[in-house]
Amino acid sequence: MARHIYRCPLRWSDMDAFGHVNNVVFLRYLEEARIDFMFRLAPGDGSPSFSGGSVVARHEIDYLRPLVHRHEPVVIESWVTRIAAASLTIAYEVKEADDPAQVYVRASTVVVPYNLAEGRPRRISAEEKSFLQKYLDDGARSDAAGDARDEKPEDALVA
Repeated sequence: MARHIYRCPLRWSDMDAFGHVNNVVFLRYLEEARIDFMFRLAPGDGSPSFSGGSVVARHEIDYLRPLVHRHEPVVIESWVTRIAAASLTIAYEVKEADDPAQVYVRASTVVVPYNLAEGRPRRISAEEKSFLQKYLDDGARSDAAGDARDEKPEDALVA
């Protein structure tokens, strides 16, 4: 399984009154890594994959240790833990660049591909699935056509 690596710079404004990176800022870091993974690394030159839009259906974050501001970026490793018919789950670890054993955050995001023109969720295309499977965790599950436990695309988002 491959992991996507994103070097995320820290900004002075990321700190809170306690002198460490604010918990909400980590969502921005994850977003930067996810966008870099899904859009910049989309398969094929000129491919429409992932360009039609996507929405976040769920975030889950475990804060393991405080991160204080410094000039060196952190490393965010991303990989796929689940591919369903109309959603995927991306896992992350925010780590120290020089010491990968120093993990600040473990997180996951459920992403739903979205058709902006139609204003509704859509299924993952074959091209997208092929790209995502390169980053699929060896112990993870990929549903070829979804199964009875998977939500329908229209049910994937809560109003």
